[in-house]
Amino acid sequence: MAVAAQHAFAPALKTFKTASGKAGRYWSLKELAKQYPNVNKLPVSIRIVLESVLRNCDGQKVAAEHVEQLANWAPNAERTEEIPFVVTRVVLQDFTGVPLLADLAAMRSVAARQGQAPKAIEPLVPVDLVVDHSVMVDHYGTPKALDLNMKLEFSRNNERYQFMKWGMQAFDTFRVVPPGFGIVHQVNLEYLARGVYKAADDNADVPTWYPDSLVGTDSHTTMINGVGVVGWGVGGIEAEAAMLGQPVYMLTPDVVGFELTGKLREGVTATDLVLYVTAILRGEKVVGKFVEFYGPGAASIPVPDRATIGNMAPEYGATMGFFPVDEKTIDYFRGTGRTEAEIERFEAYYKAQGLFGMPAVGELHYTKIVKLDLSTVTPSLAGPKRPQDRINLGDLATRFSELYSKPVEANGFNQPADKLGKRYAIGQAVKEAEPETPPTRAGAPRDVVEMTANRPTQAAAHVTAPRAPAGDVTIGNGDVLIAAITSCTNTSNPSVLLAAGLLAKKAVEAGLKVKPHVKTSLAPGSRIVTEYLEKTGLLPYLEKLGFYLAGYGCTTCIGNAGDLAPEINEVITRNDLVAAAVLSGNRNFEARIHPNLKANFLASPPLVVAFAIAGNVTVDLMTQPVGKGTGGKDVYLGDIWPSAHEIDSLLQYAMNAKAFRQNYEQIADNPGKLWSAIRGVTGEVYNWPTSTYIAEPPFFEGFKMKPHAATPGFTGARVMALFGDSITTDHISPAGSIKESSPAGQWLKAHGVKKEDFNSYGSRRGNHEVMMRGTFANVRIKNLMIPPGPDGSREEGGVTRFQPGNEKMFIYDAAMKYIEQEVPTVIFAGEEYGTGSSRDWAAKGTQLLGIKAVVARSFERIHRANLVGMGVLPLQFRGADSWQSLGLTGDEKIDVVIQGELKPQMDDVKLVVHRPDGTHQEVTVRLRIDTPIEVEYYKHGGILPFVLRQLLAG
Repeated sequence: MAVAAQHAFAPALKTFKTASGKAGRYWSLKELAKQYPNVNKLPVSIRIVLESVLRNCDGQKVAAEHVEQLANWAPNAERTEEIPFVVTRVVLQDFTGVPLLADLAAMRSVAARQGQAPKAIEPLVPVDLVVDHSVMVDHYGTPKALDLNMKLEFSRNNERYQFMKWGMQAFDTFRVVPPGFGIVHQVNLEYLARGVYKAADDNADVPTWYPDSLVGTDSHTTMINGVGVVGWGVGGIEAEAAMLGQPVYMLTPDVVGFELTGKLREGVTATDLVLYVTAILRGEKVVGKFVEFYGPGAASIPVPDRATIGNMAPEYGATMGFFPVDEKTIDYFRGTGRTEAEIERFEAYYKAQGLFGMPAVGELHYTKIVKLDLSTVTPSLAGPKRPQDRINLGDLATRFSELYSKPVEANGFNQPADKLGKRYAIGQAVKEAEPETPPTRAGAPRDVVEMTANRPTQAAAHVTAPRAPAGDVTIGNGDVLIAAITSCTNTSNPSVLLAAGLLAKKAVEAGLKVKPHVKTSLAPGSRIVTEYLEKTGLLPYLEKLGFYLAGYGCTTCIGNAGDLAPEINEVITRNDLVAAAVLSGNRNFEARIHPNLKANFLASPPLVVAFAIAGNVTVDLMTQPVGKGTGGKDVYLGDIWPSAHEIDSLLQYAMNAKAFRQNYEQIADNPGKLWSAIRGVTGEVYNWPTSTYIAEPPFFEGFKMKPHAATPGFTGARVMALFGDSITTDHISPAGSIKESSPAGQWLKAHGVKKEDFNSYGSRRGNHEVMMRGTFANVRIKNLMIPPGPDGSREEGGVTRFQPGNEKMFIYDAAMKYIEQEVPTVIFAGEEYGTGSSRDWAAKGTQLLGIKAVVARSFERIHRANLVGMGVLPLQFRGADSWQSLGLTGDEKIDVVIQGELKPQMDDVKLVVHRPDGTHQEVTVRLRIDTPIEVEYYKHGGILPFVLRQLLAG
């Protein structure tokens, strides 16, 4: 209490009691509201952040003024104030966790070289790394798929897993959830989140409790918002700072209130709802804002559906999509195996804080209110290139046909319309066939209807990848070549997974089969999914359609779909086919799912199964048969679609507290033979053995305790690339396969790695030599410095024109030449630069290529912060200005002039364009270093040296 007595708001420390009479202390927002009455009207999400600011108010990192500023949050005020938010914990996935661990190991190496204690580098909050991004769907359609894929995963990633084992023993607060348990977000929902926490060193008789909050190194950390936890994705760069005691600094956010009313109609899934929400909020431009759901519709939505909506926050651009804690949250915690003591304390705390219950309409203040009547939601998909592009199920066939011939600038594929229906034989010379046109059901309803009577059937045949399908099989435009029940959007949601199983059962009984050219996979987010699919007797029906368990991880959605048969790849590339993937994931950016699949559609798990049977996205499932069943009878989607009653009757199997507890106890007791067999280096300091997976990063080369004073501007820079809109972190730093001919592929070959052992860019993020060469190496990226072809088409791939001389080469090779000549470089881009995953390598690679600034029309939140965190200037065009309006072609020289002291959000930064003819042009741009702490990060050369200097000085 002595420390609390010195606290600027000491009277706010109060006591609460649980239902069984146990006492706990807490920092009371109700008490703070006596001083600042506005607190009672704040959005729930803001109040949870306010609690952290209040509790951590130490007069140093968090000042009393910060509490006052946030307590007086106004819905429409100008956002200039910075909040230091101290999070409760940090969660990592392995693709981003490994490079983060490499950075921490490098910091310890620096400390050791400087004669300081390596243990000065230690996470100060609990850190959990969930290994979920490494399994690939190499094998599918066989009962052995899971075992075979996991063995390959451990074989490929042995060096990475050895490094993780070192981290587990080197750092006291670093835990690892081994491969095979599930995806990070579902493990977080089902196991890691405990409701409320107390500090590890709080051993008082009446300890102080506080809400769960976190940041994670995956943009979809926001899935945890479904259980009332404030948390969002950050790059590994920011996560390291949070781990090492730095607050997460952010501008005071706007909070958009999303009022939900009504009820979903029969046949409409949570996936359909989230695609509606994504399209609506992307249109509302909520980038960098909190979205908070409320109202009777929100109260009626179960937690898995809330988590599905929260998961898509990066796709609609918000920092998070938050649902307050209420009775359904308590039911979820109880059903997933939390202890009664935890649940009792959780409920008592939130009720004491006045934070329990779904806010009613008009109860709280919001910056803006958006509304949706749930009864207006219809079956939908999203695609073919962006998750916010929602399409009504009944419009998909028409939409695909339209986009087939539309120009790339209109989100199309720029193909001749007369090619759309042509089909080609696999493994033979080009063979064209007329497309089959399924009959249209006269008067068919434009909505999914309940199923008709079941019919017996036989099991479908299965093919193990990567073999071409047997027989006289043709493929064509719009064919579904990958159908995957995968990723975090839906695999936490029993209603849609049970729906997929029920649809599979009805399909099998009706005599339907999956088309032979479709690669099918089931990759649940948790072992619990397999358990309830087995208990309900539905898993065998999914397997009969080829949806065998392929792994527990982020497979297809993260680019780990595995390859297609060589014969299929050959037909696609030779005939420039626009083939499709249908997946129950969250991202469908170009080349993310598979480099040869240009059209990728997000859909609910039952629709994934339906399209695997239909085999082509030009089949209108609202009016045309899904396929022919027993006796050649046409079977329609309405015949096999499960009713809400059927799904609800099985949900009891998905909420088995005992099963959840038994599953997660195995993390410590029975992590699996493959994981137990991994042996890592020991000791406080990593010894960096030779590896193509793990290498000491170069970010601390020449490290000094005092930062080198550098002027923020520069002159004489060359243009590295001119990009259009919606350049994603997948474009900048791909996660998927490595081409043999790429700079990264050539480097791996030179170091004795065979093509079959390349693995993926995501798995090799612990080695900067690979990642530098992979930056801007996406096979679908288009550098508009390269002139268009005679037909207006644009060359794809990571190439540029080196100046002077206009020589075409890989961006990596050009960057090395510019660095050798000490010439700075810049990137120009359009709207939404850096959307997608919270991929720190998109910023790290940019910095290591010598790029000093990115000038864009707008930035995605995380990537902008990551650029600053790596010492790269983000500059934003003002008004209607763009690189196109400046007439840039890529042969110019660029100056960036910053007058006076560097300050946040400067509006008078000069961009000077020097043209080869001797003329020059000036335009004013806005500096997107947004906060005072980011100015400090930039002055130190980035956030990593800034934090390291603090730790070593402390």
